[in-house]
Amino acid sequence: MKILIINGPNLNLLGKREPQIYGHSSFDDVLKDIRQDFPDLQIEYYQSNVEGEIINRLHKAMGIFNGVILNAGAYTHTSIAIGDAIKAIDIPVIEVHISNIFSREDFRHQSFIAPNCVGSIMGFGLDSYRLALRYFQMKEKRR
Repeated sequence: MKILIINGPNLNLLGKREPQIYGHSSFDDVLKDIRQDFPDLQIEYYQSNVEGEIINRLHKAMGIFNGVILNAGAYTHTSIAIGDAIKAIDIPVIEVHISNIFSREDFRHQSFIAPNCVGSIMGFGLDSYRLALRYFQMKEKRR
């Protein structure tokens, strides 16, 4: 099973940016651990600070990946276009957030991507990605 993890804007700064919210680990460090924890999954990673590049990567995932884990960062609350891209592809997408977006500023309570995702996982720190991977792993075992 092939899974694509996409991180949006400012998530390239994990470990440096607001560590009280996002933790002290870089995503590269987390990704190394995740790949060890899920050896039965082929995990590819992509990060961009550019909305259109995220949309293009979602489109390119069709026919290649069995699932996508997307942390769209602030685009979650502003990008109808990313929501439309998720709706347009025939791949299950899980929305992931490191923090609990409902315990933060009011503008973060709206997600334009959630209605087009199979589910949302938030508030479990970087383990939110592991929970999403676990979903895909269990889904594959049920087949």
